[in-house]
Amino acid sequence: MSTDRRTRLDTPRETRRQIVRRPTVDADAFGVFAESFARYMGTAKFLLWMTAFVAAWIVWNVLAPADLRFDEFPFIFLTLMLSLQASYAAPLILLAQNRQEQRDKVVAEQDRQANARAHADMEFLAREVASLRMAVGEVATRDFLRSELRGLLGDIEELSRAEADGETSATPGDQDPRTGH
Repeated sequence: MSTDRRTRLDTPRETRRQIVRRPTVDADAFGVFAESFARYMGTAKFLLWMTAFVAAWIVWNVLAPADLRFDEFPFIFLTLMLSLQASYAAPLILLAQNRQEQRDKVVAEQDRQANARAHADMEFLAREVASLRMAVGEVATRDFLRSELRGLLGDIEELSRAEADGETSATPGDQDPRTGH
């Protein structure tokens, strides 16, 4: 058997070594940063700081002495900075939204599974309640038992009166307790 890895078909080829190594980025850490950045950009605090920064920029470049101004009236440098900030903010916000969407999918799947389990449990309980109703239908009720006991009590009273009167023609074993005959 050959020891050369390239001639064997059951082992993958070795990858080439890169001359310049690409930087590795921890996607989860970067995603957490993107989410925190997007959360901060959606706050009133960020809007107030950005408004104060732009207002200070404009006030400085309008009211400062001419030799200390660094961005004249069309404020091209300010526009460039705001465009640069927006060009970085948009992908970070999209990344944060994608991560939130993935979390929402996981939560939705968990909710779906929980709903399926609850539905199965409800169906089981419905079947159990139906079987209990059927079983209860076959059970003697309290009113039925009372009427039967009253009937038996009446039969016993008749037998005891008959014995007291001296009628010995009928013995208790000869009579059906339900009908009295």
